[in-house]
Amino acid sequence: MPAEVLVVEGWIGDGGIRAAATEFERRGYQYVVAAGGLTDRRNDRRWSYAEMASRNLIRFGVPKDKIILAPATDTETQRTYESAVAVWKVLQARGMQPKALNVFTLGAHARRSRLVFAKVEGPGTAVGVVDWAPSDYGATPWWRSSDRAKELLEETAGYIYEALFNSGRSSSSPVLNATPDSVQHPNSRTEVATPSLE
Repeated sequence: MPAEVLVVEGWIGDGGIRAAATEFERRGYQYVVAAGGLTDRRNDRRWSYAEMASRNLIRFGVPKDKIILAPATDTETQRTYESAVAVWKVLQARGMQPKALNVFTLGAHARRSRLVFAKVEGPGTAVGVVDWAPSDYGATPWWRSSDRAKELLEETAGYIYEALFNSGRSSSSPVLNATPDSVQHPNSRTEVATPSLE
């Protein structure tokens, strides 16, 4: 879908980030948002997927001034939701409310990502998705790969859980600390802070 902003989920790896840089260049987006939380806790040292994606986007030719960094809250659960909230917050802080944005993510995760981002962005922003798959995905059908079959089943269950129950959240509206300079998010009666124009 034509959109002003491309959001890249940073956890998709170098191949995905390279493909996202190509998507950004070919489709005429105004900005690319590098989103994501921290790497898992298996390692003593953790990195930000958003920062890694940003560095790789620059390495793959995206101008630095076109990249917006949206690091998500450190969380073990609701990672896609936290990434969507981080993107919403950073766009709000910049005074940006795009009419449309596309989320660039791994194929099996694409439907759920689009759904979560659409819930967070609200009715004022159309949300599309660009589903990317590594080149080796085409070599074997998903039903002949236990890893890909498991991934598909998990993502399908996750999509249904998100669609019916917000993945256990009480709300999909992003909430910031309210201040006198606050506005109302279109999905909520909760006030959210915006930067002052003074």
